[in-house]
Amino acid sequence: MSVEGPFHAARPLLSAHGLTVTIAGHRVCGGLDLVVRPGECWAILGRNGAGKTTLLHTLAGLRAADAGSIEILGQPLANLTPRDVACLRGVLPQDDSDVFPATVLETVLVGRHPHLSRWQWEGADDIRIAREALVAADMEGTEERDVRTLSGGERRRVALAALLAQQPRLFLLDEPSSHLDLSHQIGLLDRLVSTVRADGGALVMVVHDVNLALRYCDQALLLSAGEALAGPAPALLTAERLSGLYGVPLRALAGPRGEVFAPE
Repeated sequence: MSVEGPFHAARPLLSAHGLTVTIAGHRVCGGLDLVVRPGECWAILGRNGAGKTTLLHTLAGLRAADAGSIEILGQPLANLTPRDVACLRGVLPQDDSDVFPATVLETVLVGRHPHLSRWQWEGADDIRIAREALVAADMEGTEERDVRTLSGGERRRVALAALLAQQPRLFLLDEPSSHLDLSHQIGLLDRLVSTVRADGGALVMVVHDVNLALRYCDQALLLSAGEALAGPAPALLTAERLSGLYGVPLRALAGPRGEVFAPE
């Protein structure tokens, strides 16, 4: 099932066929068929160690699957060059680390590299895009700061700005709300989701907060004991199913924008 709207019949941005993924002898999923269409936002949920990050990295082409195939915009991932892949999909890793000194603006400009030729320097348009991304991430005015002086939440917002500056069609995010206060969780996810849907892109994110998943995602992928279950979020994100997934009794409560879940 895909969301209704102007992109309903468009070619999938990401598809996986018969995908089997393992890590250290443990199966993450087997025979997974997945189709991510323009305008869709997906949540990947599961307990710690279920393999959420491993699956996300496999879908991104950062590691090989044990079986099956992955396509981006109908093209086999294996047939695309790294530059082509980087222009189409952006990846936000779980952690941000900085070994060498760099300014905030220099760090965000890394997101523009897939769009430059081998010996090309960033131009005025690239700098403008990077500055606009910093504004969107609520990091305006920090361009000259050393990224190593930032707090965890500030560094996370710089990483999100770099991803916005990359301007991919497909966003693959690993715990995008980590280190962010509540205001920035809502503000940045609002911007990301609205950007994705306005531009005909798609978003797949690993998330631990089931209420954020329900708020922003129309599709869900649940990982448990080596099995994956994909489908519309309203059908999968229920108190009964999530209680079984996490092993904690959850109760659905009425919220201002629909149901929310709380431990019993």
